Amino acid sequence: MNLTPGFSFLIFAFAASLATAADRLVMVDTRPGVRVGYWLMQRDGAKATLLLLPGGGGTIGMKGGVPTSDNFLVRSRDHFSAQGFHVAIVGRPSDRDELDSNFRASAEHVEDLRSVVERLRKDLAQPVWLVGTSRGTISAAAAAIGLEPSTLADIVLTSSVTNGMRAAPVPGLALAEIRVPVFVLHHRRDACRSCVPHETSRIIDGLTRAPVKKLLLVDGGGGASGDPCEPLHWHGFIGMEREAVATIAEWIRDP
Repeated sequence: MNLTPGFSFLIFAFAASLATAADRLVMVDTRPGVRVGYWLMQRDGAKATLLLLPGGGGTIGMKGGVPTSDNFLVRSRDHFSAQGFHVAIVGRPSDRDELDSNFRASAEHVEDLRSVVERLRKDLAQPVWLVGTSRGTISAAAAAIGLEPSTLADIVLTSSVTNGMRAAPVPGLALAEIRVPVFVLHHRRDACRSCVPHETSRIIDGLTRAPVKKLLLVDGGGGASGDPCEPLHWHGFIGMEREAVATIAEWIRDP
């Protein structure tokens, strides 16, 4: 059957709309009276699920039915999906206006993440990796400390909170309790005072029971602007999102 160019375009647009429709917001009951939502990008043939934990106040910026946050993980979600993974981006719980550092290290937050991870494992039947950035690294590390090792495949910490300028920096957590592989990725030019590149070695030093651990400082990108602690600066791997995601994907496939 010969199709006219216009008809072929309509078929392509319809297929694209179906793919977009498959991406959706999922709500999960966690603690009593509390719900947590995550944006799910389910893909045929995926062999793993990445649970992305944004930094800042924890919002994913839902507008017009899609996430719009500039956070490194949120704006890079299509790159993660293109690497062949299911992608879920977790938002704030219904009882919190902001995910501050102290709450991210709390038992309540770990319980929220436990419920999300269990739902993802049940629905997608794939191992779950946690990928956090900035304050999201506190969330990822706290979850790896509080959850059974069999629950998680791995955690990835990007632009980690390293010092006491904010409460609950990652090196101050009980990292010796983490018993899954850990990958620490940081931009060499990250100028955020709470996320100092040379202090990331303290995270590696604290991971005494992790079966595999790796620290990688990267350079590259371009167009850094604004606050050095915000996502459009080196702190958010600006201008090298695709390369940063490819590096994370390589680790996930072969820690």
